[in-house]
Amino acid sequence: MQHHETVPLVPVSHGRGAWLYDTDGRRYLDAISSWWVNLFGHANPRINTALKDQLDRLEHAMLAGFTHEPVVRLSEQLSALTGNVLGHCFYASDGASAVEIALKMSVHAWRNTGHVKKSEFVCLAGSYHGETLGALAVTDVPLFRAAYGALLQNVHVVASPDARQAAPGESAAAAALRAAAALETLLQQRSAHIAAVIIEPLVQCAGGMAMHDPLYVRTVRALCDRYGVHMIADEIAVGCGRTGTFFACEQAGIWPDFLCLSKGISGGYLPLSLVMTRNEIYAAFYDREMARGFLHSHSYTGNPLACRAALATLEIFRDDDVLTKNQATAVRLADALSPLATDPRIANVRQRGMIWACDAVIGDMAEASTFSRRFFTAALGQELLMRPIGRTLYLMPPYILDDAQIDFLGATVQRVFGQVMQK
Repeated sequence: MQHHETVPLVPVSHGRGAWLYDTDGRRYLDAISSWWVNLFGHANPRINTALKDQLDRLEHAMLAGFTHEPVVRLSEQLSALTGNVLGHCFYASDGASAVEIALKMSVHAWRNTGHVKKSEFVCLAGSYHGETLGALAVTDVPLFRAAYGALLQNVHVVASPDARQAAPGESAAAAALRAAAALETLLQQRSAHIAAVIIEPLVQCAGGMAMHDPLYVRTVRALCDRYGVHMIADEIAVGCGRTGTFFACEQAGIWPDFLCLSKGISGGYLPLSLVMTRNEIYAAFYDREMARGFLHSHSYTGNPLACRAALATLEIFRDDDVLTKNQATAVRLADALSPLATDPRIANVRQRGMIWACDAVIGDMAEASTFSRRFFTAALGQELLMRPIGRTLYLMPPYILDDAQIDFLGATVQRVFGQVMQK
């Protein structure tokens, strides 16, 4: 808040499509989907209509001993998207809660099946999974962890498959296998005590948009099977079409034991998260004894309004062939930003579906430490909402951008980057 004494908060009045508008009438192209949640634009008419209809039917009812049509339909449709491999859904309200659920469910499932020693977790270097205590324990970002270290469970941190860490002449696939080998070494030593490995498939988003080869995801699945460890796929940011397929895991041809969704699942409208899991996990809790049940509660679990927004979101995916259209949009986006690829002040230009990123080359540490804030402020001055992560510039826009908006986005990013780097 001290920062905002000199850089005032932006007072948002309303949104339309890809644009946000402040109370003074200024507009900002929302190039980060309001923190990666908004898929089909602000005030989307189709989602609005669904919510208005649901509001007159049922706003909320607890799921303890009750159910309702939106949560049943949503569960069935999501399960169908996995070929019913992940046939069970457990609902919450935010991404960190979904991660907490997956972690707890993994340990409890092992306990219920007689493996009481399996209570440890493995995460990747640079990973981010949320900021509640369980999720923070499997997050490897010192900025978020440092103040709370004494409260956190110790976890195993293994090498990231980040393609930027490939040695000279080494392919992204080879770098992925090298990282997977480090994971296997750990599993050989500790698999009797490890409950689960948690990864962000294809892109470690908050860790600087670190992208890796799908081979890593496929190899982690094989290692978890070999050593008897659960695999948790955190698709909170990378799911819902963001990487080019609806689920990022599809590009590796595998399904995890737990899959976490949030952010875009409700189209960016309402807080909603869920964990999808397999029949075998569900069966571990299926018992008359209460203590063997999965006792985890959220007052707004499966909220009908949020579920109805999610159903409208899935309907748009189906009716508008969104994944196919996104392929063309991603190409146009890359073309509009292509001049940055030849700028000597830019490194590691990369893209996975509707996520585009690059790294600013900044030698001065003081300038590097303020780059993100300076870029954010300068971009707002030119009608653009972007929030770099450290020196990493990234775009994660809504899927509805037209050609004019893409051209505006490409030109403005280049102009703001040049302006910020001259200071």
